[in-house]
Amino acid sequence: MTSKRSAPIDMSAEEFRILGHRLIDQIAEFLIALPGKPVTPSEDPTHLKALVGTDNSLPKRGTDPGKLLERSAELIFGHSLFNGHPRFWGYITASPTPIGMLGDLLAAAANPNVGSWKLGPVATEIESQTIRWIAELIGYPTDCGGVLVSGGNMANFVGFLAARRAKADWNIRESGVSADGAKKLVVYTSAETHTWVQKAADLFGLGTASVRWISTDEQKRMDTNALQKQIDADLAAGMLPIMVIGTAGTVSTGAVDPLYDLARICRKYNLWFHVDGAYGGFAARVPGVPSDLAGLELADSVAVDPHKWLYAPLEVGCALVRNPVYMTDAFSYHPPYYHFDSSVTNFVDYGMQNSRGFRALKVWLALQQVGLDGYIQMIGEDIRLAELLYQCVGEQSELERFTQGLSITTFRFVPAELQSRTGQSETEQYLNKLNEEVMLALERTGEAFVSHAIINGAFVLRVCIVNFRTSEKDIRTFPALICRIGSTVDRELRQSSLNSR
Repeated sequence: MTSKRSAPIDMSAEEFRILGHRLIDQIAEFLIALPGKPVTPSEDPTHLKALVGTDNSLPKRGTDPGKLLERSAELIFGHSLFNGHPRFWGYITASPTPIGMLGDLLAAAANPNVGSWKLGPVATEIESQTIRWIAELIGYPTDCGGVLVSGGNMANFVGFLAARRAKADWNIRESGVSADGAKKLVVYTSAETHTWVQKAADLFGLGTASVRWISTDEQKRMDTNALQKQIDADLAAGMLPIMVIGTAGTVSTGAVDPLYDLARICRKYNLWFHVDGAYGGFAARVPGVPSDLAGLELADSVAVDPHKWLYAPLEVGCALVRNPVYMTDAFSYHPPYYHFDSSVTNFVDYGMQNSRGFRALKVWLALQQVGLDGYIQMIGEDIRLAELLYQCVGEQSELERFTQGLSITTFRFVPAELQSRTGQSETEQYLNKLNEEVMLALERTGEAFVSHAIINGAFVLRVCIVNFRTSEKDIRTFPALICRIGSTVDRELRQSSLNSR
């Protein structure tokens, strides 16, 4: 009788060592070569499906793992959009930390289930410490409750559900939102808030019509006068306002809502104050940022994303709740088949997941490698480079600046002959089409990657820097690149229009 079961998925220690060393070497070589690669190969989906063999059937027999890893490295390093590239400025996805990459490998090796302390004892303690450090980094009370989740949507959902439970004046867990005699719940947020609010209202029973989208001022910040008028109107109509959602760094422009004023309004009306700080929350202690950013310390709950401005590899978000009791009130159940010690932290009681991966390790390692001062310096440098871009854009006659907030700068390309006609309907339609095509043309070159925003009806290019690999040289050379591509695309569009007549 053999002492060890034979399983085709297993490897010997020596085989694992050889393959692991080879893979680490390949990753290191990739990181060295990354700045010289295109940000994206911008390939056709049909080509990629053929490369992967999407239509192939599941193989009946297994394949040598060394060959599989070689093939996978070739696919991933040759055919991806590289958010670790110095000129990736598209979405709010950071360049990943090398120690985070290694942390994910180490976490997977032990593979703890961080749903309960018993199933992941040291992992639970590391996550608890990571949450306290995150709170300290943003100036939030360190005795708060918290949980690590997949990203910003899920972190905001935790705050939303805690608020729903805390502010409904009936047992909403037992009777639901449509209980007999229940008032209609309503929530308030700015027109610039991320679409997670709609998802939350839909998924958690309020319905999207319960969201009051409050107008913004010229800086895209929530209008507090409009907010109070809407709350008063809803109270007069017999509804039950439960929460105000402020944003610490909007997706489009990096605007920061007047958080101190929102906190005051929430106290006046006894509403839950939630702050979506998924993007901007980690900048709260950086010198020179909008002073309102520090107002997130007053929130009942906050969402932040370490895989944004802490540069952690995807995926990891963080939900913080000032009073931990509101988390357990919203999420904790204790069926007879759970035998968890109530004297220790069991994260199953703090969020929506039961089985949970060890997300904390990559963040915990980076926080120690870098320290508070290091993160303040790196986040501050991202902001400085975005401000430099705004300045450089202003030096190009064919570029029109729109906004600059935190590390987001927006602008558009305007050919010289159209500059006197901006604001006219026909011109604006053409400029929207032109700048969309400029963005796509830039993507095809692979020289940089940006996204877009719609500001007062204008399609503008949006550069968001959450990238510790971006240099001043990258920024200074970018406006000229846009002007060059813009001139080419403008010429092609005009020629195409002439040919179609």
